[in-house]
This record gives sequence, C-alpha cells and structure tokens, in this order.
Amino acid sequence: MNGSIRKRGEKTWELTIDLGRDAAGKRKRKFVSVKGTKSQAQQKLRELLTSLDKGMTVDTSKLTLGEFLRMWLQDYVAIKTAASTADGYRIIVECHLIPALGHVPLSKLQPADLQAYYKKALAEGRRDRKGGLSARTVHHHHRILSEALKHAVKWQLVHRNVADAVDPPKPGRYEAVSLSPEEVDQLLCSAQAHGAPYYELIYTAIYTEMRRGELLGLRWRDVDLDMAVLSVVRTLQRVQGEFILKEPKTARGRRDIALTPDLAILLRGFRANCEEQRRLLDLPIDDTGLVFAHYDGAPLDPGTVSHISKKIVKKAWLESRLHDNRHAFATLMMSFGVNPKVVSEMLGHSTIATTMDIYSHVPLGLQREAVQTLQEGLKRYQAPEKSTPVEIGIN
Repeated sequence: MNGSIRKRGEKTWELTIDLGRDAAGKRKRKFVSVKGTKSQAQQKLRELLTSLDKGMTVDTSKLTLGEFLRMWLQDYVAIKTAASTADGYRIIVECHLIPALGHVPLSKLQPADLQAYYKKALAEGRRDRKGGLSARTVHHHHRILSEALKHAVKWQLVHRNVADAVDPPKPGRYEAVSLSPEEVDQLLCSAQAHGAPYYELIYTAIYTEMRRGELLGLRWRDVDLDMAVLSVVRTLQRVQGEFILKEPKTARGRRDIALTPDLAILLRGFRANCEEQRRLLDLPIDDTGLVFAHYDGAPLDPGTVSHISKKIVKKAWLESRLHDNRHAFATLMMSFGVNPKVVSEMLGHSTIATTMDIYSHVPLGLQREAVQTLQEGLKRYQAPEKSTPVEIGIN
C-alpha cells in the first residue's frame, strides 16, 4: 500500500493514501490533512499505512468536504478537463470553497451550509476584503460544488447531492457591450498613445473579433500580409505559471479572417519594427515567433494584457474590457447590415444561435430605421386618403 505527502500551506500537509480500486475499477484514495513539521507528517503517514497493513480501515465517514474536493480535483478534474479549466476550478476550490466550507464533514453537509456560504460570498466574498462577489461568480461556485457533489454521489460517498436543494443567486442576463464608431476611435487613440504592442493588439482585436488567447497565440506564419488574411489555429493560456499553446476548443474556432487594408499595412510596419528590435538584440528572426510578444519573443502574460487594456480603456473615458472589443465590432458589423452568419464565422462561434443570443439587442438608431422602413413599406399598400369636401357657409 502506497502513500504520499504534499505541502498545502505553512506547516500544513496533505497525506494521500492509495486504497486500491473498487469493484468497478475506480481508484480509491484517502486524503488526510496534518498540521506540523514535515517529519511529523511523515510519521502520521507511516502510522496510517501500518494500520491499513494490519487490516484496520480508514474511517471515511470523517472525510471532510475539503478533502473530498481535493480528491475530486486530482482524480477527475485534472484528467477529464482542459488544463485552464482545471486551474480555474482549483483556484476557486482552494481560495473560496475550502476556506469557507472545507472543515464540514462531507456526510454532514446540508443545503443550509451552502445557502449561508452564498449569502456571505455575495456580501463579503472578495479576496481583497473590498466587498462581495457578483451573482454570476457565486452562481459559478454553485455549479462547481454541484458537479463535485454529483461525483460524491456517484462514488457512493454520500446518498444525495445537497446542492440540488439550494437556490443559488441568479445572474443577470449577459448583454454584449456596444461601442459607437466615435468610441472605437477614442479607444484606438488611447491605445496609440500607449504604444506598441498594445496599439497593434487592440487594433487587431477590434477589426478581427479575435479572443485574447487567440491574439496572444498568433504567430507571424499565421499571417499572410500579401493576401491580407490571418489564420486562427491556436490559443495561448497561462496555467499555474506556465504558458501553454493549444488548439481552439471547437472546429469553428479554427478559422481564417480577412484583414482590412489598413490593418494589413499596420501589421506590416509593426513586423518590420519587431524585426529591427530583434536585430539590435542579436536575436534570430523567423516566422515562428509570436506576433504580440515582448521584444525578446517571450509571450505576453494574459493577465497583464487585460490589466493594461483596462488602463487604456479608462484613459479613453470608456467602460469595457478587451473581450468587449469582439462584441463592439460584431455589433457594429451587424448594425451596418453584415450577414449574421458571416459575423458568427468571424467570431468563431460554434453555431449562429450563439451569436444571435449574445447580440440579440438592437441599437435604438437601428430600431428607428426599422420602424421607419416598416411605415414606408405599409404606406405603399394603403389606399390613398380621400379628401373630405369642406362646406363653406354663406351668410
């Protein structure tokens, strides 16, 4: 029988004991948290392994929610989900769920425990202690808990999923942020004042509708400036401090996007400047390098890009995120009469229904044009009004 030790925090250790496999072939493990020095944790692990070797069993009835969540992350999430998704789950579990609920025995977890957590998270759930989390974020926490507890039932650790009996906060319907042509110009002016590579990145984001990860994963060999087209074939993510390049999630995510003449000219000049910088640094020049990167070719950190983009937006006196550039451009294209199917393909949405759901709102100006068109169309089928004779009395 095997066991291992993993450091979880200051003088806190997690012991993992391999209990073999059940009748269905599912791997069984026991997680035990221990406080103290590493040697004390090792001693505790030896005692547990000795007890098991002598035929004594570990009391799984005392398994806490925190211990189970870590088991779920390791045995299911890490294997069945994308690395970025697993990292996002891990952060929520370690930073929010375990500090608030991790001490509760899994078998004694009640709907009231979850309801109380959601209420507190809405009021004061931010890690910086500056207020509560949004309803959308707390609802996401609920979804993670519900999914984890579904596996607890499946693994026969509990008899029911208590999350099913809880009413999580309902997030408001998300609506895309729309920018007017004048606001787009304000944003580009602010980005230009900040300089490279953020001006070129934001300009490209606006005119191609690419996602942040797609922009940061773009290589020069994916850009054909002569034909004015680029290919989206990968996305860049940062997971637990490491940069990862991976393929888009769906087949529709892999796509070619036409460049406007102005964007092609901008990128041509940007590439020339990047190559000159690399010559000065005595670095190799080839088409495998990232388009938007540090001068030495190192990837830009996605979190840093979002942070700097917020500053650029704030200086433009606007309220939006880098991701909102996709929404702004898509809304403007549809406002100018571009076929929604074309917009959907440029966005890389899996279906046109996704596009229409996000961009279902119609700007007021277009609404006025629509009702005016309706009125003019109906008038063509209306009978001409008959003039009513006016009687003129003679006194």
